[in-house]
Amino acid sequence: MDYATSGVDIEAEGAAIASLIGSLGGSVRKPGTRGAPVPLPGGFGGIIEFGNSRLALATDGVGSKLQLANKLGRYQGVGIDCVAMNVNDLLCVGAEPLAFVDYIAVPETDPETHSVIGGSLAEACRRARITLAGGETATLPGIVTELDLSGTALGWFPAGEAITGENLEAGDVIIGLPSSGVHSNGYTLLRAIVEKSGLSLGDTAPFDTNLLGREIEGASESGATLGEVLLNPTRIYVDPIIDLIDSCRKGAGPCASGDLKAIAHITGGGLSNLLRLHDSLGWHISNPLPIPPEFNWMAETGPVEKLEMHRVFNMGMGMCIAVSAEVAETVENWLTERLSGTRIVGVVCDDGHRVTHADSEIVFEHY
Repeated sequence: MDYATSGVDIEAEGAAIASLIGSLGGSVRKPGTRGAPVPLPGGFGGIIEFGNSRLALATDGVGSKLQLANKLGRYQGVGIDCVAMNVNDLLCVGAEPLAFVDYIAVPETDPETHSVIGGSLAEACRRARITLAGGETATLPGIVTELDLSGTALGWFPAGEAITGENLEAGDVIIGLPSSGVHSNGYTLLRAIVEKSGLSLGDTAPFDTNLLGREIEGASESGATLGEVLLNPTRIYVDPIIDLIDSCRKGAGPCASGDLKAIAHITGGGLSNLLRLHDSLGWHISNPLPIPPEFNWMAETGPVEKLEMHRVFNMGMGMCIAVSAEVAETVENWLTERLSGTRIVGVVCDDGHRVTHADSEIVFEHY
């Protein structure tokens, strides 16, 4: 099984996005004025000028993970997913998230459901340390058939202090931060696998959910169901990444700010996201983070090839940071104290613009 045959063709999606961008034209705001665009290699967020600061914007939704939530009537984590997918992208340019607005579309109103989602968004904003500045709810019978949720996040950073990957060098070290599970990508393929398995989302998960010491939010003491594992909320990385960036900018962190070379959010596209950070250097993942058991179950049940799994899913690493080699161990220790399971996973290399892996079957040469 693969993502394309289950309904999502990443290659076609990339071509469509390129076509859209090519038709947009330039900004009406000129360089040197508030709101003027700031070029950003990699595209993890959009940046605009704002005096001595830069504002960063990201927009995203929960995607078809919501179809599982709708099926189970379980919305306690979807607000966290929505905020996480946005604020984690802002972190990749070195921006501190400040505020968030949401958009909910439903075929019919349901106060109880809206209350649960509101509580989920509030918890997400607490974790991300941001303000929920507003939102919009649209009742659209005939256009939407089930609840959909998306949003936009706003962040900022001092002018001249973006983290873009342009200063990467061969020999820089990659530090991986663990995911909390599937996060919010690849659910079209995931749902096809669940359907093929014949299991119900309410069945006990067919793998050991205690591996890796993760918390499955909302699971009972008797063990997590398959649905609870697959709906586990996306990890929000504001803590510890913003604390790392801020402390380094102030000269009180584990390294100088210039040693923080690049940050990648491992979302749709998997490890190929690393190729967005530099146009010629490559990446080698020699010591990957442990793979959560739900990914191994999906790969076996599909079956899904290793390369496809690493192209569609995060496979246990939700974010990674590239730092100068001489400070890598110090930064690794600083991060591990705040997020257990963080560790050095690889190195930046100059043997071609590609991602290679400890498993020789996993190679990416384009995003």
